[in-house]
Amino acid sequence: MTTNSSIASETREQVRTTDLSDSPLPKIVADGVERSFGSGKGSVHALGPMDISIDEGEFVCIVGPSGCGKSTFLRIVAGLLPPSMGKVSVAAKSAHPASMIFQDYGIYPWKTVEANVRFGLDVQGVRKSEGRRRARSWLEKMRIAEFADVYPAQLSGGMRQRVSIARALASEPEILLMDEPFAALDAQLRTILQEELLELCQAERRTVLFVTHSLEEAIILGDRVVVMSARPGRILAERRSPFPRPRSAAVRDAPEFAAFKAELWELLRDEVEAGQGSAGRRS
Repeated sequence: MTTNSSIASETREQVRTTDLSDSPLPKIVADGVERSFGSGKGSVHALGPMDISIDEGEFVCIVGPSGCGKSTFLRIVAGLLPPSMGKVSVAAKSAHPASMIFQDYGIYPWKTVEANVRFGLDVQGVRKSEGRRRARSWLEKMRIAEFADVYPAQLSGGMRQRVSIARALASEPEILLMDEPFAALDAQLRTILQEELLELCQAERRTVLFVTHSLEEAIILGDRVVVMSARPGRILAERRSPFPRPRSAAVRDAPEFAAFKAELWELLRDEVEAGQGSAGRRS
């Protein structure tokens, strides 16, 4: 991830102007981003070129077939993986602007729930008393305060993901990167956590980049849904949600919900089939 001080300085200048013009600034800009793995004849072109601009406070969901580079792009934005070509720029106000939440929770089994939530704050050098206060606050918000002294092995999958979300938000990131965080949960838990995340994000209005295979999840959560092609993943289409904020998960019952889902699936269907054909050739 490129956190450019000149970009941040320019952003601060533009924010003062933007307050008057009321046009949002991009928080994340991807310019010609590509990623390949391997070299020579064995090289795999996994992603791109990909160009996207995400506004501050915007919740963007990325959907696409398996293997199209969705998670790869998220890791590039997080700074965990360099792009092979192009660049990602982030208009950051802090040294640690992004937190990432993974499908497999990414929490430490040898640490208690509270210690896991406090971990990022400890790394950043936050005072222990302040770290404990912020950790406890987010444990309360995620409804797991009573499990503060418990170890992850004693928790259900839904509880572990709540710990992961609390840890990410305790550091008060400008950007939240979420890689299929609810994919491993059963349908009931997934619905509950979708509703809790929706409520949290509408209250906090952080910039969120959310990867999912679920069109329903993308529609419920996102301000914008980005549809990607089969590998190498490129942006096929972008659609704005027909549902204004604040919204609730009750939008599932609206006629517009089914229509929007059908539109997204029509865009995605051929790419899913192409992705399956590619996987079959590789095997």
